[in-house]
Amino acid sequence: MRRAAALLLGVCLLWPAAPASAAERAPVGWASTGSGTTGGAGGTTWTVHTRAELKEALANEGAPAAPKVIRVVGDVNGHEGDDGSLLGEQDYAPGYDLGKYMSCFGEDGALWSDTRFDYCRQQRQLRQTGSNREKAQIQLTVPSNTTLVGVGAGARLLGVFLTVNTGSNIVVRNLRLEAPVDHFTSWSPDDGTQGSWNARFDALTVITGKNIWIDHCAFTDGRFPDREAPLGFHGERVQRHDGLLDIEDGSDFVTVSDSRFEDHDKAILIGSGDGRGDRDRGHLKVTFVRNLFSDIVQRAPRVRFGQVHVVNNVHRGRDPLYALGVGVESAIFSERNVFRLPRPSQAIAAYGGEHFHDTGSWVNGRPADLNAVASRLGLTDDVGWDPADVYDYRALTSPSAVERHVLRHAGTGRSYGHP
Repeated sequence: MRRAAALLLGVCLLWPAAPASAAERAPVGWASTGSGTTGGAGGTTWTVHTRAELKEALANEGAPAAPKVIRVVGDVNGHEGDDGSLLGEQDYAPGYDLGKYMSCFGEDGALWSDTRFDYCRQQRQLRQTGSNREKAQIQLTVPSNTTLVGVGAGARLLGVFLTVNTGSNIVVRNLRLEAPVDHFTSWSPDDGTQGSWNARFDALTVITGKNIWIDHCAFTDGRFPDREAPLGFHGERVQRHDGLLDIEDGSDFVTVSDSRFEDHDKAILIGSGDGRGDRDRGHLKVTFVRNLFSDIVQRAPRVRFGQVHVVNNVHRGRDPLYALGVGVESAIFSERNVFRLPRPSQAIAAYGGEHFHDTGSWVNGRPADLNAVASRLGLTDDVGWDPADVYDYRALTSPSAVERHVLRHAGTGRSYGHP
């Protein structure tokens, strides 16, 4: 509720706003360029506790693009209905059954048939209807000139599909974002060598967004890890999650700082497809600084087209496929990152890209010649740009300093001190 509305009710639901330090007001990296990124500073302040209140605050009394600060207290659940009840699969599509849906592809999942069983046509229709209803329920779009910030250490968005769609000047801070579970994930038999599940929802998607700062957040699968998903085809788990953070369709001037990405498969995708150069070429300028990637299988991040600076991040995992994915026409400038991985080769993977440069990173405490690793993948170290020519920043210069800072400061409810 807004302050005025709360006072009319005789109850003040707003928490006092603490003054922001200089470090809190200004991002480092691409989000500092151009017009800069200040979010909703100086605008109306809302405090929200429920999905309905958050949706109302985002609408901002019919002026969604006017400056506003939205303070999230406690848990906001994307599946919370207007009456306060939590909606589930059967609320979105009564009669849908994952087992029946799978059976319509045959035992090996090779081919769908509407006539394989008498319920197959119905299950196909229920899956699509349920998916659309779930999307309509859990998707909340952040408009321009907004600061969305968690209060204290316990603010969480649970199962919310948070999106930016053509919005600009947006700050998302101090929030735990639990990736939505797609109750109606779809099986694609021709995707890959044996088929693949394709979930629909990310924790946060930025589409054609400009000047976005994501700071001191935590992205995770939370209560619904992949290892607890039901079994699907070929003895593999059903994939009910998509990404944690996607940045696509010509988005620009984004900084992701002091955040945590934990326990997830495909974490971050920059660029929406190899064939989308008409939208993405010349855009997708993103900085990742002082973030923790822990037990991420892949895409930390995977980049197409963009000029992406990854600096002073910590990557650690038991056996990831890769950390940095070099996609089509991408130009990744890696600098003084810490990799704690079984093998140096897991730091980089080539996905149609040609350029990758690293300065001063470490693998398992030792200097890593990641440019040599990239060269063996057919990549050159000339990325055509240098972050120091674009914006001011100061990188930490030892692996111990990087790890100490990231482990102490990255995530929610922590000190906002920046080096």
